[in-house]
Amino acid sequence: MLFAGKVALVTGAGSGIGKATAEAFARLGASVGVLSRTEEEVDAVVRDIRGQGGDAIALIADIADEAAMRAAVDRLVGAFGALDIVIANAGINGVWAPIDDLEPAEWDETITVNLRGTYLTLHLTVPHLKAAGEGSIVVVSSINGTRTFTTPGATAYSATKAAQLAMVQQLALELGKSHIRVNAICPGAIETEIDDNTRQRGTDEAGIPVVWPQGQIPISAGEPGTAAEVADAILFLASSKARHITGVPLWIDGGQGLLR
Repeated sequence: MLFAGKVALVTGAGSGIGKATAEAFARLGASVGVLSRTEEEVDAVVRDIRGQGGDAIALIADIADEAAMRAAVDRLVGAFGALDIVIANAGINGVWAPIDDLEPAEWDETITVNLRGTYLTLHLTVPHLKAAGEGSIVVVSSINGTRTFTTPGATAYSATKAAQLAMVQQLALELGKSHIRVNAICPGAIETEIDDNTRQRGTDEAGIPVVWPQGQIPISAGEPGTAAEVADAILFLASSKARHITGVPLWIDGGQGLLR
């Protein structure tokens, strides 16, 4: 059991990549804090984990809300006595629109959730990792803003994903002396529900017409990756098998970013 005796927090764990990651940690022996702002989703994930013999606790919080996140982290540590692994996965695509059409409130929403939320997740959990004497953090970024810049209208989203990678590389040095590793994964097209919540406006105007080679994802004949495939990479970076890896972005896109 690769994570036996470990306690992991996974944000955005009610669906998609977060759900797959939380369930995988539990299967490998970790006690898991399943965090999302949607109570019904996290309750269902916790039931599934417990039904398979795992250990998990439901945590309801908006990652951009300091009081709610502080209470959630305190509840997790109170329940399991420690915290060893943090997966900062929660985020939004927000509004994708030309820069002169993107409203300030729409920009602010994406920045608040994706950057303030990531900051608060790390700000509130790092003291517990330091207390444990070591730890691992994995931030879920994206190929957008780190490897590709061709998604029409995704300026706010790409800016947050680039900033997340900068945070990871900055903190890899800052936290290294505390034996805390910090890495990023950068998924490409993955089968999740996040696209259903993406608001797009005027993207034809913002886009650059490109004729792709046949299929956008070479290794899978154009098919998107799965949440489980991303979870496998997260587990590797969080585990002792990656004990000499920190400050690294890992692109999980089947080669998609190389075409774009």
